[in-house]
Amino acid sequence: MTNGLVIKSTGNSITVLSAEGEKLDCRIKGNLRIAGIRSTNPVAVGDEVTVEKQIDGTCWITEVLPRKNYIIRRSTNLSKQSHILAANIDQLALLVTINHPVTSTTFIDRMLATAEAYRVPVLLLFNKVDLLDEHEENELNELMSLYESLDYPVRAISARYDDAVKLKNEFIGKKTLLSGNSGVGKSTLLNAIFGQELARTADISSVHNTGMHTTTFSEMYPLPEGGWLIDTPGIKGFGTLDMKKEEVGHYFKEIFRLSRDCRYSNCIHCGEPGCAVLPEVGKAIAISRFDSYLSILNDDTESKYR
Repeated sequence: MTNGLVIKSTGNSITVLSAEGEKLDCRIKGNLRIAGIRSTNPVAVGDEVTVEKQIDGTCWITEVLPRKNYIIRRSTNLSKQSHILAANIDQLALLVTINHPVTSTTFIDRMLATAEAYRVPVLLLFNKVDLLDEHEENELNELMSLYESLDYPVRAISARYDDAVKLKNEFIGKKTLLSGNSGVGKSTLLNAIFGQELARTADISSVHNTGMHTTTFSEMYPLPEGGWLIDTPGIKGFGTLDMKKEEVGHYFKEIFRLSRDCRYSNCIHCGEPGCAVLPEVGKAIAISRFDSYLSILNDDTESKYR
């Protein structure tokens, strides 16, 4: 038996870095597939696991050690199951774009809410700012001001240039999950930070202004100075999971702050008497943020996140 860190998962095979520094190609014991939460990937990148090595050299993951946190979303193929993007992370670097392609505020807010739910700090990166026209630059400034006012660290970058190298200090000594829509530049940023071609990149579809899936599996890359960057496949939508309606507002900082003055402790801010939140929509609460909040409330009956 040996313990190790899951550094790569292709779905069919899992690579574990053992405590002795050996990379082991592993399989999953069948009972792990039904233990704990219902997930399409019971073992995720970032997991600490126990590995049992057989006489013939085959390695089996027999146990997933307790996680300190994880980022989880609803599986797009099996809506009642979940998919874990990464486990045991120190921060989420969320890469978004105003255009080429467009990242919706709903997507941003759903990721932020999930990170809040699992107590994962977020670094919000607005990429491809070198490609924006004047109108798009105004939109960028408005969104950056909005999220900065909510105490999220925000950066405007061009992953193809020196900005990527300057970001490196944000990642040293931490396990960072790099996530975002397909086409926002995650692989470009990763390659620029490491100064080598670690991940494939692709052009944006000129017809639909959407990204192509170039990363098809999750992998952790060690920084020479210490720390890890976790690259994951791009996601088109983010379905939240296991959020009770009366708790969703807890994961929106400004809604949670104002909800303390609601008449009822279980108020979900949809017309209840004495609600302190609704009068502030469009004032202390941005309309886009409240729309995102409502979309999560309706996740059980809608599939718009897909």
